[in-house]
Amino acid sequence: MDTLAQYDAVMAKCKEIFLKKTRDYGTAWRILRPTSLTDQLYIKAKRIRNLEETKTQKIADSIDSEYQGIINYAIMALIQLELDEAAGLELEAIKVEALYDAQTQIIRDLLALKNHDYGEAWRDMRMSSFTDMILMKLLRIKQIEENEGKTLISEGLDANYQDIVNYAVFALIKKVEELRS
Repeated sequence: MDTLAQYDAVMAKCKEIFLKKTRDYGTAWRILRPTSLTDQLYIKAKRIRNLEETKTQKIADSIDSEYQGIINYAIMALIQLELDEAAGLELEAIKVEALYDAQTQIIRDLLALKNHDYGEAWRDMRMSSFTDMILMKLLRIKQIEENEGKTLISEGLDANYQDIVNYAVFALIKKVEELRS
């Protein structure tokens, strides 16, 4: 199991979705404030948790698509943190792709470092724990946002969004592995 190759496969699919939606909608998401992106992420994670607990759904969107949405919204949030309003609402597709790639590379590098230190402990986690960890990170982000971005000792917004991406990637990798078993 090559975690980085699995990460790359998940992210390639997410990027494909992101770029297709960019062609369809442009960068309308640039109008969203970070707090709105956090709320969108929270809604997606809460839906996953609800589906995990009730085992029923009435909307056809899959849990996989929700995790992919979480990945892409978290990357949008990271891009928003990097860009100021002067960048404008509508960005060229080539610039958006470069910003997306830069964030995914940072997150990939972080995954490699943490995976080394933690010995791929995520592979022993339950699927529900990924959802719970994402929700916890989102609650932390909300608190940091309420504190106007200030923390005393804790990681900032970017680190929490990066962790959210990695937990969602882990969930998607595990789902593929479960299907193969």
